[in-house]
Amino acid sequence: MEYLTGYTIKPYSTTPLGAVVFTDGTNTEIQANQQTCQAYGYTYDETSGTCMAFRLNTNLEKNINNENNKNNGAGNINQLGSNTIQVNGTLNTTKGFNNNCFINGNANEIANGVDNATVLGSGGKASSNGEFAIGGGLPAGLSEEPDTYSDRKMSVVNLTGVTTDNTATNLTVNGEGGKSYINVNLNSVVGFEIYITRLEVGGSSATPGNYSYRNIKGVVRIDNAGTTAFIVGMTRNIGKSTPGVWGTAAMIDAASGTSITIQVSDRNNVTNVWSATVTLHQLTSNISF
Repeated sequence: MEYLTGYTIKPYSTTPLGAVVFTDGTNTEIQANQQTCQAYGYTYDETSGTCMAFRLNTNLEKNINNENNKNNGAGNINQLGSNTIQVNGTLNTTKGFNNNCFINGNANEIANGVDNATVLGSGGKASSNGEFAIGGGLPAGLSEEPDTYSDRKMSVVNLTGVTTDNTATNLTVNGEGGKSYINVNLNSVVGFEIYITRLEVGGSSATPGNYSYRNIKGVVRIDNAGTTAFIVGMTRNIGKSTPGVWGTAAMIDAASGTSITIQVSDRNNVTNVWSATVTLHQLTSNISF
């Protein structure tokens, strides 16, 4: 593997437990930071501070079997731990430890550890759980290998969550909790449109059934260092049941330029259920900026 532009280390080997070690050309036991790890397409384990090529699974024998997969076409690859995958087309790849995914087209990809994703078209990459992605095609003159070109796609992701007071709270992909956000790439521009619903369901200051619904449009640029620059072009309040009560909602940087999400808040003693559908237009450059 060649060095990525702007990086002085690159992957050297993978341990039997899935950890990736890096080299600078002389030293061969270098541990990468999160930015470098993810730039090379691996998963960063924040708990252990380790760059991982795959996750150790106690049900390894089952995962090795890549059970219940259907491939219709040439050159498709289901890497270790791909289960219940259906692929129609050519040169598509599931990067491993994927479940319940569908690909239709050519040179599409589903990232390691991503479940319940759908990718259509050409050159699309799903990088978040539950993502629906449509590839933007392959740039002229470049090969159909997914790792050799800039990523151009439209995708849709659902984010949900619950608040009980005025604490700023990050919504998560499919309400999975933890740090399950919308993954983004360095050297990219991501346009987003959000439709978000807030529904009061309980609490001493709540009126169950009261709601608000709004639309937010904006764009974020993520540079090679993971610095994000958000621009909100429009916020449109569509409807509400209670005068003056909307709650707050904004797209934010969730993890130092590697993922984004929606942060929401409302009043104390009000339990709100939040649901947001996010449409993304993503373009990742193969040059650094």
